[in-house]
Amino acid sequence: MTPLPAIEDLEVSPATVADLLPAISRGEITLVDCREDDEWQFNRIAGARLVPLSGFASAPVPTGPTIIYCHHGMRSMRATNYWRSRGNSQVWSMTGGIHRWSTEVDPAIPLY
Repeated sequence: MTPLPAIEDLEVSPATVADLLPAISRGEITLVDCREDDEWQFNRIAGARLVPLSGFASAPVPTGPTIIYCHHGMRSMRATNYWRSRGNSQVWSMTGGIHRWSTEVDPAIPLY
């Protein structure tokens, strides 16, 4: 299994997330989509759970390794910093979001 990035790193590449999908499917790593419901309905990465950024203030902070993605990576970086500031240092943003995932990992995921 590909190791998770160092704690001081804030981002992880889509290729690394693809390598980590077995650990995500086993529940060892949480994959969070921080987009809104309409975006989630359009496309998503299998194994992710939806926690819209608009609801982060009331969402429980995960306690283990967590990777967050959005459309292009801006919201997921805000979400990463938010959850890190709430005590979980094992949170990373997926660089380039689902757009980069679609172009580099899984072209079956539609772009928008």
